[in-house]
Amino acid sequence: METEIHYIKDKSFYSNSKKYNVAYKTKNGILYNGLSEDILYSRIFNKYMGKVNLIFTSPPFPLNRKKKYGNKNGEEYKLWIANFVDRFKELLAPDGSIVMEIVNAWNRGSPTMSTLGIETFLEFINKGDLKLCEEFIAYYKTRLPTPTQWVNVERIRVKDALTHIWWMSKTEKPKANNLKVLQPYSESMKYLLEIKKYNSGKRPSEHHIGEKSFLTDNGGSIPSNLLAVSNSKSNDPYLKFCKMNNIPIHPARMPEEIPTFFIKLLTDPGDIVLDPFAGSNVTGFVAESLGRKWISIEANSIYAKSSKSRFKSTIRGKALE
Repeated sequence: METEIHYIKDKSFYSNSKKYNVAYKTKNGILYNGLSEDILYSRIFNKYMGKVNLIFTSPPFPLNRKKKYGNKNGEEYKLWIANFVDRFKELLAPDGSIVMEIVNAWNRGSPTMSTLGIETFLEFINKGDLKLCEEFIAYYKTRLPTPTQWVNVERIRVKDALTHIWWMSKTEKPKANNLKVLQPYSESMKYLLEIKKYNSGKRPSEHHIGEKSFLTDNGGSIPSNLLAVSNSKSNDPYLKFCKMNNIPIHPARMPEEIPTFFIKLLTDPGDIVLDPFAGSNVTGFVAESLGRKWISIEANSIYAKSSKSRFKSTIRGKALE
């Protein structure tokens, strides 16, 4: 018998337990341990209505093989994610943004990719009547070659190293400023700025470059929507703490560069950042370091408690209670 999934307005979407607790607090944030579908609709979140400036998250992956951090798949996964959109909109500030990473999935036992990720995004954005501000691609430069069977064994595919990140909002012009995420100029651009001379004129592409178009020093170059990151970091406090205390490490940790980029681009110091699927709480840690307020939710109690090691150096060498 197939499981029937209802939208958030139906009580059947809630879990039976309704139990959650505060894993820890910091100067700027708080992490709740429990199910997002319970906590987001609890009374404690009424005070955040219309005040969250950025909802940044990477939900559990729609994988065929069950993971310890919990994951759904197929139609159940798609509708489960879509069920959150109405509450997200209620919590979001009028000029706030939703940024969601949805990773790729492969069809079980087949060297073919699933369209589930795209379907999930479309279900979410259409149900919420949201605006798509921009699509981003995260390129994980050091990702291991997977799926193993098709890449390493039969060698009929190349490794899957990309994920989609969708930037959405209730409005066409949410708060954003790309001057906050400028990248260092290349050596050639630095030279042009120094000599103050550029080969202007019409290009084969029919674009016309003015004499001063590229000679203004803005402090850096505008980044693209391709985010190249490394997911091979092995010396951060969280990993050291987990290994030292024989605590399970979250298997899908997000590189800090990704939340850093979007928190800088879409928020100001003092703004509120929410991550309803926190994992090892990289989002909360980055938000704290950038002077933003943050709220995180994590269902797994071990991951929730151990993520505290990102914030307090005094507990890195001590076992969790």
